[in-house]
Amino acid sequence: MSITRIKSGERMSQAVVHGGIVSTAGQVAQNAKGESVTNQTKDILQEIDNLLSEAGTDKSKLLTATIWLSDIGTFAEMNSIWDAWVSPGNAPTRACVESNLASPDFTVEIAVTAVV
Repeated sequence: MSITRIKSGERMSQAVVHGGIVSTAGQVAQNAKGESVTNQTKDILQEIDNLLSEAGTDKSKLLTATIWLSDIGTFAEMNSIWDAWVSPGNAPTRACVESNLASPDFTVEIAVTAVV
């Protein structure tokens, strides 16, 4: 079986497709760095849409999602954007935890897996 790497760099790929599954790396808000949880979540989900599209799939085929928040107190704020984004009737399994992220400018990080 072949492996397709999307937006691959020296350290990591932003997504990898293998065996009919696409897995994304944890995505942070590159275009909304330092902004609100709302704006960062919107930016991340747009990038996830882009990666899934490049892999030949979409959010209706999500299997799992892992979400890291730098402050669990922003859970409801993030969820308001997530709930509007997720495909109705196709919610993935999901974990959401509080964690220190790579930079204090990032308050949300999301990784997903989906069927291609």
